[in-house]
Amino acid sequence: MSVGSSLVRMSVLFRPRLLMLLDHPHRAVHASCAAFAGHNKWSKVKNIKGPKDEARARVFQKLSMLIRLAIREGGPNPELNTNLANVIEQCRSKSMPKASIEAALTRGEKIKSSYLLYGVRGPGGCTLLIEMLTDNTKRSFNEIRHLLNKHGGQLVDGAQHNFEKKGVVTVSSENRSGSAVTLDQALELAIEAGAEDVQEEEDENEKMLLKFVCAVPTLRQVREKLDSLGLCSVSAGLEFIPTVSTQLSDEEMDQASRLLEALRDNLDVVRVYDNIA
Repeated sequence: MSVGSSLVRMSVLFRPRLLMLLDHPHRAVHASCAAFAGHNKWSKVKNIKGPKDEARARVFQKLSMLIRLAIREGGPNPELNTNLANVIEQCRSKSMPKASIEAALTRGEKIKSSYLLYGVRGPGGCTLLIEMLTDNTKRSFNEIRHLLNKHGGQLVDGAQHNFEKKGVVTVSSENRSGSAVTLDQALELAIEAGAEDVQEEEDENEKMLLKFVCAVPTLRQVREKLDSLGLCSVSAGLEFIPTVSTQLSDEEMDQASRLLEALRDNLDVVRVYDNIA
């Protein structure tokens, strides 16, 4: 589920439909559709909106953490670290001030943080993955355990088996000419670009986006190909994509949304992923 769509992930997945194109007999591309506004309870309750200034500050804080994480994994040079270059571009697309980006880069080089990945069983049997960066693992563990106890979750082993780490290129639902890109058109472009899956999702402003899912090693080439085909990429990076989804009742969804909001408010939490349908 994940910083949201942007950084708040809207991972509302329906059953994929398999499309085989005659001139590509050996490639299958899946199309996963997120619900349009008002058509799915989870698409409404998951992306809770606070005051704009507060929400903007939280986005910048999570972007700074993504910079730190990218530096930790691949070094401080964006020319040699594709993931860091993608995060910096995402910061710019969110109008993060240049000074804030530079401060996050400097801080990321100096601070030695531990990376934590917690698996959680949430309300109604849903599965969550929580990515964290912290300078105090004991404190972070206690804080997460407290939030889970308060909101109906518990730490579990094996949750990561319900997700796959993939490359994700997020693009606007309009191409560079300003024309709408339909899901069928996106499927054809996905095949040409080498992507495995196309998902529709809404960002925090209920604007429709297209997510092209690909193998991790092909992320850069898929993004470059999609850009060359006239699409407008918004971001590119690595995400945990759910392989199975969980249906929740309205009451369970409300409880899950409160849990997700509490987790995302934690200063050490980078991203939270979920498998809620």
